[in-house]
Amino acid sequence: MSDNPKNFGLIGVAGYIAERHLKAIKETGNRLLASLDNFDSVGKIDNYFPESDFFVEFERFDRHIDKLKRWGVQLDYVSICSPNYLHDSHIRFALRHHADAICEKPVVLNPWNIYALQEIEKETGRRIYNILQLRYHPVIIALRNRIANASPGKIHDIDLTYVTSRGNWYQFSWKGDINKSGGIATNIGVHFFDMLGWIFGPVASNKVHLLNKDKASGFLELEKARVRWYLSIDSNDLPDGVRESGKRTFRSIIVDGEELEFSEGFTDLHTVTYREILAGNGYGIQDALQSIETVYQIRNASPSPLLGEYHPLIKK
Repeated sequence: MSDNPKNFGLIGVAGYIAERHLKAIKETGNRLLASLDNFDSVGKIDNYFPESDFFVEFERFDRHIDKLKRWGVQLDYVSICSPNYLHDSHIRFALRHHADAICEKPVVLNPWNIYALQEIEKETGRRIYNILQLRYHPVIIALRNRIANASPGKIHDIDLTYVTSRGNWYQFSWKGDINKSGGIATNIGVHFFDMLGWIFGPVASNKVHLLNKDKASGFLELEKARVRWYLSIDSNDLPDGVRESGKRTFRSIIVDGEELEFSEGFTDLHTVTYREILAGNGYGIQDALQSIETVYQIRNASPSPLLGEYHPLIKK
């Protein structure tokens, strides 16, 4: 524990990604006062903060935080790992309780939600941080530096392929509901679109060639790059060698014909992100705006004919 530990609340503690937040809170020397999830299989809390309080009803969680405040115990941060469509509401909850919000991606589903939240930031004086952990990956940082030092006016060619297999359960969960998750491009791709924009600049053109419940593909023109992208949760899209090895995820980024190797180094990036936020250097919601605009445009697009550039997996 640090000399001046911060007080955290966590919403969505039963989810897969929440454990990375629990670990980050613990490793940065802070404490979890209370967490919330309507699913009560949360024994993993014992590995980090067994003394913290847990609630399955939002109303009781809200009441508890209010009571703590009246007893002189103030929340400093609320970490948000809830389903995507609830992020906006839970961020507002954090700011109402005079805490900063640390929200998983996508921070919200629609660009106009960001503008509204920025107004609440101004009103409350609190901050909203987004988990954009790829910006802290050493390989991604090195690529950004390389692109920044490339010849002026050079346009780079990128192939992005991400297949992360999901079973039948996916379509029956909130993740399979486009109104709740934002669809495939938002739910599994928003961090890649953020990374591409961070490295290669603003979007000039955004074409979609394939868009359905389990895969999406398109062609994105950025200031410094042409990007053919393909995102899928269908195991049939895995390369043969990957499937035969028993793996269920394939991640590939090819930059100007060269494979970018960044398969390792993901597990500790949430802790790095938390350290930066606690030091006042985290990424805010304005930083997330371009990627939110990109995925919003994708899910509302009408697929274009396969003319010009498109991802090679489209033909498959």
